[in-house]
Amino acid sequence: MNRRVFLMSVAGAAGCGGGVPRLNVYNWSDYVAPDTIPGFEREFRVRVHYGTYESIPEMLAKVMSGNSGWDVVFPSAEYVRPMREMGLVAPLRHDWLPNLQALDAAFQHPSWDPELRWSVPYMHGTTGIAYQRSLAPQPRAWSDLWDERLRGRITMLDDPPEVLGACLKKLGYSLNSGDPNELRRAKQEAIAQKRLLRAYLNAEVRDQLVAGDVGAAQAWAVTAAQAIAAARGELAFVLPAEGFARFADNMAILRESRRSELAHHFIDYLLRPEVAAKIVQATRTATANGAAHKLLPPEIRENPVLYPPPEVLARGEWFEPQSAASQSLRDRLWTEIKSA
Repeated sequence: MNRRVFLMSVAGAAGCGGGVPRLNVYNWSDYVAPDTIPGFEREFRVRVHYGTYESIPEMLAKVMSGNSGWDVVFPSAEYVRPMREMGLVAPLRHDWLPNLQALDAAFQHPSWDPELRWSVPYMHGTTGIAYQRSLAPQPRAWSDLWDERLRGRITMLDDPPEVLGACLKKLGYSLNSGDPNELRRAKQEAIAQKRLLRAYLNAEVRDQLVAGDVGAAQAWAVTAAQAIAAARGELAFVLPAEGFARFADNMAILRESRRSELAHHFIDYLLRPEVAAKIVQATRTATANGAAHKLLPPEIRENPVLYPPPEVLARGEWFEPQSAASQSLRDRLWTEIKSA
């Protein structure tokens, strides 16, 4: 899934006139194909105001007021329940979502929303290490990102759960730990690593990896796959031996939306196998849409960066919601890490 800088797309950014309906969609960056939004606009004769974000906190800062103007958002799995409890998302009407059946069986009843009452899985992925193949030895564990020889050539994600998660895994703990002592130890690991870091970066690290400026980066598989495709054999990706994070981003409709039916049409449009397959081919993402996955060319469908084998995924751990006390501590520790 700060995971993803706000910008307006050309489509709909200038507003709409002449009484044409408009839908406001707020999504992670690099999550649609170039023709996805124009195609929806043509078919439904609407204008789409499309904005992107780089992190869940960035998205929440916009929508927490309940008067943001956005209709459709894409929360990560661990935020679906908190957003529901805060009254931010609206229940979904399955009769307006006939393409729900296209979802992969693994995402028909996800743990964060078993009945798909509030959200629809969209993309999923893992967090690992993208690195230059020329490195010797090559990184295989989170602990390798504390290697002095890589000083100034390491980046970590600008994402608190991801950084703390990597530190917790390095120490042998769950990335969802709420234990104050374990979290404080993770903070110390992060502070010890800072002198080696080039920066905290999200999707922006892709170009630096391709250019060779970054030797190893904590990265989402999506970013890694895009970089690997651009670098033509110079980069690789590994899921660390200590374990790693799994994430899923979901489509949801904000309770504040006054365009509920149109918002459902948009979600259902993204669920169309042919639409979802084009998005994956354009963005090198991992779709939760099983029917779309079958339409992909083998080089994408069988890409182990995007779709690791089951025995590898078994070492992964889904992010889960934190208690209020744990989240408060994590927020404070992240502030201390960034200011250290």
